[in-house]
Amino acid sequence: MIHNDDLHDEIGDNHIASSAETPLRPDAFDISDEEKINAIKKDVESILNTLGLDLTDDSLKGTPNRVAKMFVKEIFGGLNPAKKPGSSTFDNKYKYNEMLVEKNITVYSTCEHHLLPIVGRAHVAYISNGTVVGLSKMNRIVDFFAKRPQVQERLTIQIVQELQRVLKTDNVACVIDAKHLCVNSRGIRDIESSTVTAEFGGLFKEDKVRREFLDYIKLDTQF
Repeated sequence: MIHNDDLHDEIGDNHIASSAETPLRPDAFDISDEEKINAIKKDVESILNTLGLDLTDDSLKGTPNRVAKMFVKEIFGGLNPAKKPGSSTFDNKYKYNEMLVEKNITVYSTCEHHLLPIVGRAHVAYISNGTVVGLSKMNRIVDFFAKRPQVQERLTIQIVQELQRVLKTDNVACVIDAKHLCVNSRGIRDIESSTVTAEFGGLFKEDKVRREFLDYIKLDTQF
């Protein structure tokens, strides 16, 4: 018989996602960022004290506050929908109807199972359906969804779904190749392995178009 804690550990150790949506409570933003920072600061102090660290040491004295600000303002800032980047679109007046690829977008995210970094590259493409988006907005969308506790499969899906919404077309694809420090630095401690995920929409489901995209980003993985 598998106990709940054992089951949850198994899900986390195998990096299984529960949903394509980030699991947020309805009251997630009922308190301010400053209130969250103050609460998290006390929690970090408790963790460090439990570990036996001396928080009166000059090096550690500011750690709880630094960690709390980092969680709220930086690495988990993408949880707040108010921080979603605006995505101005433009008419495709020059009638560019081929594939547009933005590759090697830096991904810094955090594994939701162990709260350790996910570091890699995202490659995003779309085929215009009459609308185009600024190149930097593609990077900002990747960064927004990366800045939250994540699993890589969900991150890939969320990037595609957001660009489909912005561009009003299904013709969007994303491939992410990333290292997970929960694999590289603990557990199996395999420092060489990386994880590749892909989501293909619209025309990218066709083999010819998909292969063209993968050729652009020079990825040999078969999908």
